[in-house]
Amino acid sequence: MQDFGAAFGEAFALIAGLDAGLMEIIGLSMRVTFSAVLIACVIGLPLGAVLAVGRFPGRHILVVLVSALMGLPPVVVGLAVYLMLSAAGPLGVLQLLYTPTAMIIAQAILVTPIIASLTRQVIDDLHGEYDELLRSMGANRVGMIATLLWDARYSLLTAALAGLGRALAEVGAVMIVGGNINHVTRVMTTAIALETSKGALALALGLGIILVGLSILVNAGLMGLRKSAERLAYA
Repeated sequence: MQDFGAAFGEAFALIAGLDAGLMEIIGLSMRVTFSAVLIACVIGLPLGAVLAVGRFPGRHILVVLVSALMGLPPVVVGLAVYLMLSAAGPLGVLQLLYTPTAMIIAQAILVTPIIASLTRQVIDDLHGEYDELLRSMGANRVGMIATLLWDARYSLLTAALAGLGRALAEVGAVMIVGGNINHVTRVMTTAIALETSKGALALALGLGIILVGLSILVNAGLMGLRKSAERLAYA
């Protein structure tokens, strides 16, 4: 118990002192995570809207597929990206394996189905409510999608935050494609796994405290946005 107490004390000391190693790991984690979520939003928001509004052959299959991919195992994504970026893979010439870019790709693949599926649900509800109105105003499919995306912007922010929470907690895929290389690809989740296996609990606990704090902030943001959206809807 004394060792655990000392480890917690050292962990809080690292956080309070803004330890350089700790800050480096947190900074890389934030860059990788926010980049991946941004890419996922650029792909997932319009994809979800098209699946909600569009009517084309194979749409139902795509909806089921996107929903199923929300539970895609991270290690499978990591393996697929590893094979794609390895020297023998189709994109091996880019030499992206064991770089932050590879980690961003893996996280974006994991997060995109989440954002796309949540977007489809939100836009589908709005489409059913405003379809006749938008048609009477002469809106085409593109204009309809743009209007619905803008009208649902607060609800879609919750989808983005849900993707952010998923990306923050990711460890399997980024471990495979990033290699957990010190000062290069070591992020919070992979550092926690490594430091715990080494028995170096202070840094692991410090990173864990920060990670839990970020998760709480994300969930608080989700709740706040939902309440704001509800107030605006009934204003």
